[in-house]
Amino acid sequence: MSDENPTIDDPALGTLVRARSELTDGTVLAHDWFVGTVTVDGAELELMVEGMTPDEVLPLLPRLRETVARLEELRRIATDAVVTNFSTGEPEPSELDDAATDLVLETVEASSDGGIVLHLTDSCGEHFPEEYWPAVHFGTDGAVEKVTVES
Repeated sequence: MSDENPTIDDPALGTLVRARSELTDGTVLAHDWFVGTVTVDGAELELMVEGMTPDEVLPLLPRLRETVARLEELRRIATDAVVTNFSTGEPEPSELDDAATDLVLETVEASSDGGIVLHLTDSCGEHFPEEYWPAVHFGTDGAVEKVTVES
């Protein structure tokens, strides 16, 4: 593992690397998180883990592994939370089912405070404006803390 380009190899999550972006002038920016991908049920998901060093990231991996193992259940909780959050009344079961189909999980983020954020994409473009997506924030107790819309 290089200090300049640290990586973490995890048997369940794969390889996580320090996120970097290269600007048009060639300058490379190192971000405050590690990234990787994992395949779950045939879909490739992005993983983001907050931290600048392996020592900051490693303690977050057990929670991230648990989240990935429970993604089917958590994804439904997340899509239901999105619909409930933006409904004026009690959502109909068909609305919840439609959202479970239309809102696709793209990224799982593990925060340094132990929280987990599921970032969803509106696959049909009927629920959120283009380039906006819902994010469902789970607390350390596993309960939904809030639903946000990000861009």
